[in-house]
Amino acid sequence: MCVNTETGKTVLVTGAGRGIGRAIALAAAEAGYGLVAHYNRSEAPAAALQEEIRSKGGSIELIQFDVANREECREKLEAYTETHGAFWGIVNNAGITADNAFPALTGENWDSVIHTNLDSFYNVLQPLIMPLCRKKRGRIITMASVSGLIGNRGQVNYSASKAGIIGATKALAVELASRSITVNCIAPGVIETDMIQNAPMDMILPAIPMGRVGKPEEVAALAVFLLSDAAAYITRQVISVNGGLV
Repeated sequence: MCVNTETGKTVLVTGAGRGIGRAIALAAAEAGYGLVAHYNRSEAPAAALQEEIRSKGGSIELIQFDVANREECREKLEAYTETHGAFWGIVNNAGITADNAFPALTGENWDSVIHTNLDSFYNVLQPLIMPLCRKKRGRIITMASVSGLIGNRGQVNYSASKAGIIGATKALAVELASRSITVNCIAPGVIETDMIQNAPMDMILPAIPMGRVGKPEEVAALAVFLLSDAAAYITRQVISVNGGLV
């Protein structure tokens, strides 16, 4: 049963149907936030998430759009805020990979990752900023990666997108701090999601001091804290959840 400690505060989670996004949505609902769970193609997982949260007494709506499509993002998000008002929190989580060694990296590999991961920072957040500023309150969380901090073989495109998110997050945090809106970035390491299904774990695990991959719930716990009133003086930070990897 949801504890309903945050009645009246609504959080948008992009890419909420799977992996880390799903874990964040579940944890935020458990903390009592109303959820707007975004999906693009993962309609069935999003519907299952909605059913699970509602079965526990939580509040959740689904919203569908492509985070790489600027016009669609603006249309859907402005329509929502015009009807319901500003979100309390925005977790900009949706992202993809298209890994390849750089000499073999195609233009499509590059563009799809940059448009989905980095352009979505603007596409999702920019239409929502003025409603937040008028409220003079709010929480923004972006999702980077260990790859954006140290780079990773075969992920030049992904590393570039995540490093860009870190820079954009820090700049936006400076702009919004006087409005009591915090902007922070979570940089997960190797987390147990679909993204690592084909990863060479025999090579990766020895590099992780804890000797294991992380759980989505461990990332979600940090996200829920950053959404809370207790995190009101934390902004412009990049916080890693990586078992000591870097």
